[in-house]
Amino acid sequence: MRLGFFSDEQKKRLAQAQPIWLHAVSVGEVLASKALLEELHEAYPAKQIVISTVTSTGNKVAQRIAQENDLVFYLPFDISFIVKKTVALINPSLVIIAETEIWPNFIRCLKKRNIPIITVNARISDGSFKGYRLIQFLIKPVMNRITAFCVQTETDSKRLAALGVAGEKIHITGNMKFDTADCADKEKIDTADYAEYRKKLGLGEKEKLFVAGSTHPGEEEIVLGVYKKLLKEFPDLRLLLAPRHPERAKEVENLVFKSNLNPVFISALSRPSSLVHRPSVFILDTIGQLKVFYAASDIVFVGGSLIKKGGQNILEPAALAKPIVCGPNMFNFRDIIALFLKDEACIMIHNEEELFENIADLLRNPKKMAALGARAKGLIAQNQGATMRNMEYIIMPGINK
Repeated sequence: MRLGFFSDEQKKRLAQAQPIWLHAVSVGEVLASKALLEELHEAYPAKQIVISTVTSTGNKVAQRIAQENDLVFYLPFDISFIVKKTVALINPSLVIIAETEIWPNFIRCLKKRNIPIITVNARISDGSFKGYRLIQFLIKPVMNRITAFCVQTETDSKRLAALGVAGEKIHITGNMKFDTADCADKEKIDTADYAEYRKKLGLGEKEKLFVAGSTHPGEEEIVLGVYKKLLKEFPDLRLLLAPRHPERAKEVENLVFKSNLNPVFISALSRPSSLVHRPSVFILDTIGQLKVFYAASDIVFVGGSLIKKGGQNILEPAALAKPIVCGPNMFNFRDIIALFLKDEACIMIHNEEELFENIADLLRNPKKMAALGARAKGLIAQNQGATMRNMEYIIMPGINK
């Protein structure tokens, strides 16, 4: 597919009249586009939608959210003759690009065929802006071939304008990730399920669960050190470590052993009676369950933030009204974290001592915990609607329903 080759079956499925082409490079972009995909199907029920990705993980997620008639494939290499062949085969009526993916030959080919190109959820990161400025003379004509930019924030709007994008092409519509954050009801995760997961962990009514989600190497040691200190004052506190990459589960298990604690893999947990030694540290070694354990938690630490990884998704625990603590390195979520800090909807810490002090303070003050979680959930509600605002620019006279 990256070379422009499709099977006969795929070609047959593409033989429909001008589908809508949605491109989302990887998992994050695909998930952010989930609500948009649903709206596109509702607005254009007779249209086929084709979804391209670059990464294999993004492709798998796209396969999961695609509807029966949709086609999921890999974006071709950005080489002129390959792009031309693929675009001619698909012959889209519209191309929607999630976030800011600049593929010069792809964009040039679409423009030559007068196919509208709309970028949604667009953002220009600090690093991208610096890089684009160095090649502005090359990037400006490519960007101006795009029909419309639906950007996340005013900062992104200003940066596009500074790169030479025509002002009438830029529209501030917000971040679609807020629209997909509260999908607990859609996935049928309800209060009863949360209770069942707490029961699965053998948690009693008085026990609190501290979840460290999407952690990276270097963070588990810090969290374990904090947890051991917390146990002195809060013996009913339990810890669940969810490494960003589940294949690190054995590595995390060794860290728990070194801390003289009892590691318990979630995959091996069959019944509460299997918890023999206290205190136990649960290790999430499965995929797709972090959200339900966030729901079962009392306090959440969002990983990738105490080390320079840029942070992980803060919106899932926020949508579940959980009190959230994170480190200072949330630069991949720059605008989102700025909103949370401004509204006092999360706590940012800078080191192990601050993590301990703030978790202890929350545990001592249940009302403060509840208020912090409520503000986080409220912030999600306030910032939703980007998907529908984007649809205003996608629904155009030239696209037949």
